[in-house]
Formats: sequence, C-alpha cells, structure tokens
Amino acid sequence: MLLHILNLIRYKNLLLIVLVQLLIRFALFEPFQVDVRLNMIGYTLLIIATVCIAAAGNIINDIYDIETDTVNKPEKVIVGKSISESIAFNLFILLNIIGVGIGFYLSLSVGKSPFFSIFVIISAALYVYASFLKRTPLIGNIAISILVAMSILIVGVFDLIPAITEGNRATQITFFKILVDYAVFAFLINLVREMIKDIEDVDGDYNAQMNTLPIAIGRERSKIIALVISILPIAVVVYYIVTYLYQQQIAIIYFLIFVLAPLIYTTIKIHLATSKFHFKHISFMYKIIMVFGILSLLLYSFILK
Repeated sequence: MLLHILNLIRYKNLLLIVLVQLLIRFALFEPFQVDVRLNMIGYTLLIIATVCIAAAGNIINDIYDIETDTVNKPEKVIVGKSISESIAFNLFILLNIIGVGIGFYLSLSVGKSPFFSIFVIISAALYVYASFLKRTPLIGNIAISILVAMSILIVGVFDLIPAITEGNRATQITFFKILVDYAVFAFLINLVREMIKDIEDVDGDYNAQMNTLPIAIGRERSKIIALVISILPIAVVVYYIVTYLYQQQIAIIYFLIFVLAPLIYTTIKIHLATSKFHFKHISFMYKIIMVFGILSLLLYSFILK
C-alpha cells in the first residue's frame, strides 16, 4: 500500500521540489549570508506545505484521469486499481488541510497574514486544473506551468520579502530576481513538456472527450507550436550566459553542456518526432533538463564571488 501511495503522489516529482527548495536555501542564500525570515523549523515547514499541496494536486489529477490513463498508460493506473477512489480522495483532502494549515501558521509567523491566501489559491487552482482546465487547449498547460514555477517563487515570498529592510533592499531584490529567472525557466520547460505529453496522450484524451490542443487543432499543428515554444528556453539560457556568465568559465561550461545542448537536442527531436515513443523520450529529456537546471544553483558560489 505504501508503495502505491508513493507512486500516486508522484514522489519523484516531489523530491525535485524538495531539492530545489533546499538548494535555494543552502546553495544560494546561506553562502552569501542573505537575510532570511524563516528559521530552519519554519523553512522545513514551508517545504512540507509545498510538498503536501503538490502531492494533493497529483492525487486529484489521477482521480480525474482514470479514463484517459486506462488508455494511455494502463500499467500505471493506481486509483480504482491499487487504491480505491474514496481513499485517494480522502488523502487529497488530508494533504490539502495539512498544507494549507501549515501555510496559515507560516503566514502568521512571518508577519504577513495575507500570504496565507497563496496556499489556498494554489490548492484551489490545482483542483480546477484537474477537473476543468486540463481539458482546455493550452490554458491548462499554462496554468499548471505557473503552479510549478510557484514552487520556486514561494521561497522568496516567505523567506526573502518578509526580511527586507531599508539597508538590505537591493540585495534582497537581487536574489529574488534570481528566483524569478529560475521560475521563468521552470515555467517554459514545463509548458513545452505538458504540450508534448498532450500529443503523446492524444488517444486516451480523445476517448475521454477532452479538448486538449492536439485534439483541437491536430497533432502536427500542436507539434509546430511546441517546437516554437521550445526555442524560448534556449533563447533565455543564451541570454543568461551572455549577460551574467560571460566571465565565469565553469558556469559557462556547465550551462553549455548540461542545459543548452540538451535543450537544442530536444528541440530537434520535437521536429523529427513521429511516434508515441518519440514524444515519451522528449518528455523524459525535459525532466532531465529541469534537474540539471536546478543543480546549477550549486554554481552561484562561483558566479557571484
């Protein structure tokens, strides 16, 4: 049962959230003695809250995707097979209560009680995405990609912004901008990946009467749009290298080999893709690129020295 629950909440994706938030704190903030508001207990609670709400979102997504997953990936169907729908829904409710409850406590602890609404909005948005937005062309892809980016920005909202004073404002804003850069990168990577997954899963989505982009305009047109959007993260990384890393040889080498080259490779693969297997490979590659993008946070001791 435990293994089924871990697969249901997509623990590997949750570990990526934990990794990026830990790296932000220990590879970005602490080496430069950036002023933060949360102590270690508070920061741990922020990670737990984020993970709980994300896990709840994964569960409700699987509940609404039973029909499509039965066609697209029957071997991975959990809800209604290994775990009953009622247990899955109760777990969804419990995780949301824990996540939003912790969010309420954190909002009070940093003296920013209105920030509590962020957790409520994200929780509600994940439900709306799973129940409605996922079935709309492109809008659902954009919505879930924004929510992915929020897992990065929420660190700045709760750890940087409440610690701003007149004396450290410039420094705090500089580091918040770094988080925004990473959030934009995560948004773009996830947006293309979600579009690719829609093309990959078009048969099951069609049977479930969903109206994703490939169903609305066709696979080939959707592939062209995904191809065009896939150029955006390449442009962003090139701009970042030229603007900020031109004197940092180690960072340049890392970004060229582990981020830019895979991005270019994946864009070429989108252009050449013709089968479900091809699109599955492309989706996997974007996940790898996301990991390497996250690990680049370890380079900031060189970039900002």
